[in-house]
Amino acid sequence: MEASVILPILKKKLAFLSGGKDRRSGLILTIPLCLEQTNMDELSVTLDYLLSIPSEKCKARGFTVIVDGRKSQWNVVKTVVLMLQNVVPAEVSLVCVVKPDEFWDKKVTHFCFWKEKDRLGFEVILVSANKLTRYIEPCQLTEDFGGTLTYDHMDWLNKRLVFEKFTKESTSLLDELALINNGTEKGSQQEKDRSVDINFLPSVDPETVLQTGHELLSELQQRRFNGSDGGVSWSPMDDELLAQPQVMKLLDSLREQYTRYQEVCRQRSKRTQLEEIQQKVMQVVNWLEGPGSEQLRTQWGIGDSIRASQALQQKHEEIESQHSEWFAVYVELNQQIAALLNAGDEEDLVELKALQQQLSDVCYRQASQLEFRQNLLQAALEFHSVAQDLSQQLDGLLGMLCVDVAPSDGASIQQTLKLLEEKLKSVDLGLQGLREKGQGLLDQISNQASWAYGKDVTTENKENVDHIQGVMEDMQLRKQRCEDMVDVRRLKMLQMVQLFKCEEDAAQAVEWLSELLDALLKTHIRLGDDAQETKVLLEKHRKFVDVAQSTYDYGRQLLQATVVLCQSLRCTSRSSGDTLPRLNRVWKQFTITSEERVHRLETAVAFHSNAEKILQECPEQAEAINEMEQFDEIEAVGKSLLDRLTVPVVYPDGTEQYFGSPSDMASTAEHIREKMKLVSLKKQQLRQPEATTTES
Repeated sequence: MEASVILPILKKKLAFLSGGKDRRSGLILTIPLCLEQTNMDELSVTLDYLLSIPSEKCKARGFTVIVDGRKSQWNVVKTVVLMLQNVVPAEVSLVCVVKPDEFWDKKVTHFCFWKEKDRLGFEVILVSANKLTRYIEPCQLTEDFGGTLTYDHMDWLNKRLVFEKFTKESTSLLDELALINNGTEKGSQQEKDRSVDINFLPSVDPETVLQTGHELLSELQQRRFNGSDGGVSWSPMDDELLAQPQVMKLLDSLREQYTRYQEVCRQRSKRTQLEEIQQKVMQVVNWLEGPGSEQLRTQWGIGDSIRASQALQQKHEEIESQHSEWFAVYVELNQQIAALLNAGDEEDLVELKALQQQLSDVCYRQASQLEFRQNLLQAALEFHSVAQDLSQQLDGLLGMLCVDVAPSDGASIQQTLKLLEEKLKSVDLGLQGLREKGQGLLDQISNQASWAYGKDVTTENKENVDHIQGVMEDMQLRKQRCEDMVDVRRLKMLQMVQLFKCEEDAAQAVEWLSELLDALLKTHIRLGDDAQETKVLLEKHRKFVDVAQSTYDYGRQLLQATVVLCQSLRCTSRSSGDTLPRLNRVWKQFTITSEERVHRLETAVAFHSNAEKILQECPEQAEAINEMEQFDEIEAVGKSLLDRLTVPVVYPDGTEQYFGSPSDMASTAEHIREKMKLVSLKKQQLRQPEATTTES
């Protein structure tokens, strides 16, 4: 029975083998009943087909039948169970009737399957779906019963159809191929030199049948499913395990017969090709040794320019184009000969090998000559291209050297010098490349005589060699003249770079000195809260002045260097003329401001020192102060210091500058006044004991 005959019945899925097995390794046969009335005849046909698939060994282990009655009536379930007695009584070992959650009518109890075990020949149990795992492992149950086993009925059915179709077609094809092959062998034995007529061709394409078989075998071998969440692996169904060796055996037989069939076809075509090949080989050999060789004998020059070399290349390409047509014939013939050598008889091998050797020798020799000529022309074209590029580079370098240098700053000089060096380096590389190309071309010309076919090519070679050597010598002389001019220009440009650098650094020194002056006026304003702090400020100021002095000296040295460089270059400096007056002016302003700062700090040191000395005297030591003039001196110094804080710094050009902001000066003055008040209070304290003594 074939699945295609009962396909509409099988699609209804009245019963199926899921591939699951019970604890005794018996197959599980599932009968899913539905709400509609089940056709018992169709069910019987389905069971007969399904039970014909497993092997006898598998059947001997028995079946476990699951009758899913959750969606059916009791009388249908009972009928199905009783039908199993007639269909598969010997193979059934256990029938599990899955009952619905709401049990059937009590009349079910009037029919006890367990009492009918001996009559039925198998055990029947009623069980709910969630308790079915007591008898069968979950990994062997489908998802309908809470298991993890995956089963796709349509997928299984499609594979069965493919398997049965392949079995039928392959069996028929094997018979046809065997008939063809056996008939050919008999004909060959009767008349070996005469091809046998084969009127009977395969009814189906062997390649298609083989491809179908391989795809089917691949699917059968790859069916491996793993349970989710660490579930147990599920092996292929038994029918699939049985199908694999059948498919493999059929494929082996098909391949064997198809190979023999292909051999028969090859033998027939080989004999018809041999005479055609012999004629074509002689045509190729005669043309290559005749007109083809004569064309190459007339081509020896390399040209004296790019245009001439390109014209020669174009001519050579025309010659190659004519040869390519015959080479294409050679390739085709060589492939045909190789195919016949692989499949030919022993008496044909000697003749085929001789033809192949003769054809290969002539074609390889001619191809080598064409390749040598092409390489020679390509090398000549590259040599002339490099020579032209080098000539243009030398012209550009010479034009750059003939223009006088008039840069605006040091950066532009550096850029020009860098460009000059790059151009000279490019010329060096170009000349080196020209020498390499020229030497390579000379080497190829020296080997040209080996392809002369007895013709004397000494004159042509000498002209080519003289031309190549003359080009290289001319380029070498031009490059040497440019190098001498570059050396002179480089020295001048380096001096100009140094000149601009000195001018820029001198201007920078002026800026630094201006910044130091600005910092002195705006940030160096504190006079200290006591004598110690004021002395520290005075020491820092002296170091600050040393930095300014170094900056000024550095600027003077740079300006002197610019004078020397201008004399060497015979040019006038564009910036050093006003840089020196600016430097001297800023330095003069800094000197005046610094002296004022020193005077204020020294006055502050004297004020704080005397004031602190008096303020630290104890009342018992009042006798030690011999004269009250000390108080007056401190007061005079303090007033003098306060007066200087309000006086600006006056520069020679009449401009004025103040130290810090008015608020900064006010804060400093306030601190001095506070200290003067303390001294005045001390003075009053000393006078009171003296007045008391006088009154007494």
